[in-house]
Amino acid sequence: MRFSAATTAERLLPGPIATRVMPALRRIDAALFSADERGEAGRMSLFAFAVRIVSAAIAFVSQVLLARWMGSFEYGIFVLVWVAMVIAGSLSCLGFHTSVIRFIPEYREKGMFAELRGILRASRRLVLFASTAIAALGAAGVWLVSARIEAYYVAPFFLGMFCLPMIALSDLLQGQARANSWAYSALLPAYIIRPVLILAFMAAALASGLPATAETAVLASIAATYATTLGQLVQIPARAERRVPPGPRTVRLGYWLKISLPIFLVESFFFLLTNADVLMVGFYMDPDRVAVYFAAVKTLALVHFVYFAVKAGVAQRYARFAHGEPDKLAAFAHETVSWTFWPSLLMGIVVLLLGEPLLMLFGPGFDTGYPLLFLLVAAVVARSAVGPCESLLTMSGNQNICALVYAMTLALNIAINVALIPSLGLWGAAIATSAAMIFEASALALTVWRRLGIVMLVFVPMRGREAG
Repeated sequence: MRFSAATTAERLLPGPIATRVMPALRRIDAALFSADERGEAGRMSLFAFAVRIVSAAIAFVSQVLLARWMGSFEYGIFVLVWVAMVIAGSLSCLGFHTSVIRFIPEYREKGMFAELRGILRASRRLVLFASTAIAALGAAGVWLVSARIEAYYVAPFFLGMFCLPMIALSDLLQGQARANSWAYSALLPAYIIRPVLILAFMAAALASGLPATAETAVLASIAATYATTLGQLVQIPARAERRVPPGPRTVRLGYWLKISLPIFLVESFFFLLTNADVLMVGFYMDPDRVAVYFAAVKTLALVHFVYFAVKAGVAQRYARFAHGEPDKLAAFAHETVSWTFWPSLLMGIVVLLLGEPLLMLFGPGFDTGYPLLFLLVAAVVARSAVGPCESLLTMSGNQNICALVYAMTLALNIAINVALIPSLGLWGAAIATSAAMIFEASALALTVWRRLGIVMLVFVPMRGREAG
């Protein structure tokens, strides 16, 4: 007999208490066991939420250990290089790691198996080729400007380029897994396995006598990324192709690029926006200040992960409802706002209560970043109040306007960083990031309302455009 939270509560709890909690427990049962799209999305979001909790804990512990092993200066160099490689690797997908989440369910539902077979294979080849070319150009660029940048950045950045193609391919394979609702294959490699392997390889390198430098940490990251991505490459493509009947492949590269490139712009602006503060701090300040700011950002990630967990679970459902089911799309989209906001608010309170001792774990001086958390947490919670608007826009064919919103937000973020970091230091970066988050949330929610007639705001009841 299947477990049911509502039935268990009815049997074990006193009558009045069971009556009070029954509505909430029935919603939990619906999310866990319902066979419809809402139930499947709920299960994936719950799993993604659990993975992101574990991932945030692993990432936090690993960053604490790396900071203590390396010291703030070398740690600051490493985090700047690694953040840059993660951004460049994701952008090297050219938007395909997100567009496949839209194409694969669409082609399967419409019986367009030739196109489905085509995009499964062509997307992998294109991403691997593009990311390798970008890595080669990046290595050449590092060599050309090596005399103009600080010498301690040259070797780590050059080494990091070897990691870039595997980061890109990993992101694409994650997208293919998400498109098939394979939560384990989509989330475990990048969020659990890779960070654990980075830490393990770094510990092994130090135990073997290698110095605790940024170069050693980058080499550990390269080894971990290759191991993780090759594991994904063995599993996900074969599993995806088994779900498609044999037959010819149709490659519609022009059409796929037409859809993917605006998504590429959205993702580019999003990743740059998410990490612009770290990059700008690295441009203006010494590595030890980068380390302090990044420690605060990693602590803030304990709040951020809620948003990303919900986004991971709902994108493919948005894509399905967007094709001819506007009422279901509106109801489901509005519901996902609550999924994002309330857990973010709770985690924000927890982070503010525990932030100072958590930052002290990184080492001496890292707790100076604690006051920044009050401003940053407030901005993250405000952003969560509109839910994953950009996924809704992208999956409903409004990726162009979404890209424009992110372009404006990124421009605002960079402008405020340039204006404030030289005079206010880390506070300037925090103010710029917070202002950009609030502008982004407001602009995206307004765009969703104007384009789709859907209210994406936690305290505003759902209503259509006509009811406005």
